[in-house]
Parts: sequence; C-alpha cells; structure tokens
Amino acid sequence: MLIGYVRVSTDDQNLNLQKDALIKYGVDERNIFSDKTSGSKDKRVGLDKAIEFLKNGDTLVVWKLDRLGRSLAHLIDVITNLKNRNVSFVSITEGMDTTTASGELFFHIFGALAQFERSLIQERVKAGLESAKLRGIRGG
Repeated sequence: MLIGYVRVSTDDQNLNLQKDALIKYGVDERNIFSDKTSGSKDKRVGLDKAIEFLKNGDTLVVWKLDRLGRSLAHLIDVITNLKNRNVSFVSITEGMDTTTASGELFFHIFGALAQFERSLIQERVKAGLESAKLRGIRGG
C-alpha cells in the first residue's frame, strides 16, 4: 500500500501541490498524513502517525526529500527505520524509489551514513574520556 506524507513549514502555506503529486502517483487521499511545522523538528505528529500506520511491504511516498526532514541525522533515522521494517520509500521529485536496484543502493548509502555517524560519536566520546583522564577526571 502507498502511504503519503506532506509537510509545509507554516500555517499560511498550503499542502495542495504536494497532495496533488502524491494522488497522481497513486496514493489514496485517505492515506496521506500531513504536518504544518518546520522540517527541523524531529517530532512531527503527522509523520509519527504515518510511520506508525506503515506495515511490512508498504511504501512511504513524499513529494520531495526535504519534506521528510532537513537534517541528515533525522533522514538517516527515518530511512533506516523504514528499511528495518521492510517498508519502501519513494521521493517523487528526486526519483528515489527503493523498490528498484538504484533505490536499494540509496538504502545502503543511508545505512552506511548511519554507521559512520555512530562511529564518529564513539570516537568523540573516547577522545573526551581520554582528555578528562589526563586532567585527573574519571568518567568524562
């Protein structure tokens, strides 16, 4: 099943352009979730509901990748979560479709970025602990 998500940043903007594109793609209007809030916010009620609604084998469809999130960390989290739940992802404007071979590559790239981010965090923690130890502080 195709599940759509649309977002605008402010209440005075409308969702029509995005909704029209999703409906044209094949998303049933009843399966489109929306938010009117900044993309920099990780917690969005509409996105949370869409993700909760998704089932194994479904596809999350957005008009444009930046509608899903603006920070790389948040996008990595969402895409990784979808992959782990066997949910596909489509971004219409960018032509990203994880049901295709190039789309599967996209998923693997996001997974690699997530692992890279975790490794960087571990390195920073270790460096901080070592720096604190030199100053006689235990545990950071």
